[in-house]
Amino acid sequence: MERFLKKMVLSVVLISSVCSLCAQETKWSLENCIRYAMENNIQIRQKQLEKENNEIKLNTARMSRLPDLNAGAGQDFYFGRSLNRNNVYEDQSSASTSFRLSTSIPVFSGFRINNQVKGARLDLKASIEDLNKAREDVALNVTSYYLQVLFKKEILDVAQNQLALSKSQLEKTEKLVEGGKNPESALYESRALVATDELSVTQAENEWSLALVDLAQLLNLGTVEGFDIQVPNIQSITIDQTASLVLPKDAFKYSVENRPGIKAAMHALESSRYGLKQAKAGYYPSISFGASYGTSYYHAYQNSEGNIPFSEQMKNNGSETVGLSLSVPLFNRFTTRNQVKQARVQIAIQQLALENAKSDLYKEIEQAYYTAVAAHKKFTSSQKSVDAARIAFEYEQKKYDAGKSTIFEYTDAKTRYEKSLSEQVQARYEFLFRSKVLDFYNGKPLEF
Repeated sequence: MERFLKKMVLSVVLISSVCSLCAQETKWSLENCIRYAMENNIQIRQKQLEKENNEIKLNTARMSRLPDLNAGAGQDFYFGRSLNRNNVYEDQSSASTSFRLSTSIPVFSGFRINNQVKGARLDLKASIEDLNKAREDVALNVTSYYLQVLFKKEILDVAQNQLALSKSQLEKTEKLVEGGKNPESALYESRALVATDELSVTQAENEWSLALVDLAQLLNLGTVEGFDIQVPNIQSITIDQTASLVLPKDAFKYSVENRPGIKAAMHALESSRYGLKQAKAGYYPSISFGASYGTSYYHAYQNSEGNIPFSEQMKNNGSETVGLSLSVPLFNRFTTRNQVKQARVQIAIQQLALENAKSDLYKEIEQAYYTAVAAHKKFTSSQKSVDAARIAFEYEQKKYDAGKSTIFEYTDAKTRYEKSLSEQVQARYEFLFRSKVLDFYNGKPLEF
């Protein structure tokens, strides 16, 4: 039996390891990354618990309309001179047992319960929108990190292409030196250029790996071993013109009506107004209805023969009460007045929070728009720069191959070409991210 259990445990471990390895070897798309982050992000799970907590508070507020029910029992012992069951004092030891069942229900409480329920309902709606906002923030962060990985990967490709070009040029330089067309110093410079490009490749690989680690940590993956992402066709997505960009005023108009952050602030403001009504309920009288049933048993120790049986006493000693209770607040040390003042201050705080949320939202949209416009201009200029640098480099390369140029002139042209490629990649991804942010604020999903 023990051997069988050991085999079962080993099989489960092996299967889990294989499944984990297969999952890690699968390249992750942006949609998969966002979905996984939604399920495993700690902040989202915290917001989920806050929503559940507000659901419980709403249920508690609703149930406060119901009557309560309480049961009680008492046991008393009397020694020396005490009352007997006929309410006559005599010297004897006795005991009495009592039982009581009572209920009460609020009839009028200054509309406190109704306002409490409405406020709790709005608090629940606000917590739901906070949860949605947390999901949006995670989706935007994942998209940003995902594009950062793609950006670093493309920079790595540029560095690798430059290294391949330098190695090819080193072979040509060796032949030119052997043929006496170039001095031996050109060979040393070509080797130094290859070494420099190899260092650039190493640095680009490290930055790409760190970007992958950052994304994996954002997703809360157990391990980053074998983690990689899919490379979409970015070239087909961008970038002919900026006419398709959503204007800030249009994106803001949609966002202020649909973004969960704004909705949460609006619900919180409405809830604070019901909080003021709850505080004012302290000025009103309250009425409650109550009912109870009680019975008791009396036992004398000296004259035990005269004790009536327990069941008979429990039946005969029963009493029922029904009544209404009125409570009128006259003076409570200004507690209600101060609670009303606090509620008004809370309303002012929530109004400022809503205004600040709208202001921050517009700033984010406006910044995303103008950054995207600037990135598009930079990309357009970088495209011209890349074309010019490529032509200059190709011309310099032909001159160098013909022995009519020095290695320094060749290196300078190659460096300018590499720099223009890097700037173009950076501008492309900056425009892509900002345009995705604008689309997201206008209700479009984050996808490629």
